[in-house]
Amino acid sequence: MELFKPEFGLVFWMFVAFLCLYFILAKWAWPFIIKSIEERAETIDKGVAYAQEAKKNLDNAKAERDQLLNEARQQQADILRDAAKMRTQIIEKAHEEAAVEAKKVSDAAMVSIEQARKESEKQLREEVGDIALQIAERIIRGKIDNDAAQKELVDKYLSEVESKN
Repeated sequence: MELFKPEFGLVFWMFVAFLCLYFILAKWAWPFIIKSIEERAETIDKGVAYAQEAKKNLDNAKAERDQLLNEARQQQADILRDAAKMRTQIIEKAHEEAAVEAKKVSDAAMVSIEQARKESEKQLREEVGDIALQIAERIIRGKIDNDAAQKELVDKYLSEVESKN
């Protein structure tokens, strides 16, 4: 079991070698290793901060997108409402213009009908006057003394005139 029992000299030189290695590492290696670890930690912290900022920006972008979508929908609704209002106004204006035009046509037709009626009345008066003159002329030509004969002659001429028309 001598392998498991180290001698004092071996332990002493191992301890000296350990101390030398420790001082060399403490002087040159550990500062570099710690510096590298700290830089890596800073890089990781910066990455986490950047990721959090990116997440905030993404959340803000989503909120802004939703707001823009809502505004666009509102504008679309306003445009559609305005278009419907304009359509209604145009239809009402067209109805009003059509009513005015129909009134003009109706008034023109009424004037035309009134003129035609007046012409018809004038023509009828002229015809009645001519018929009366013809009847009077025939009565005078006939020189009828008797009232009954005159009445019979007038009825005869009236029935002739009626059969002509």
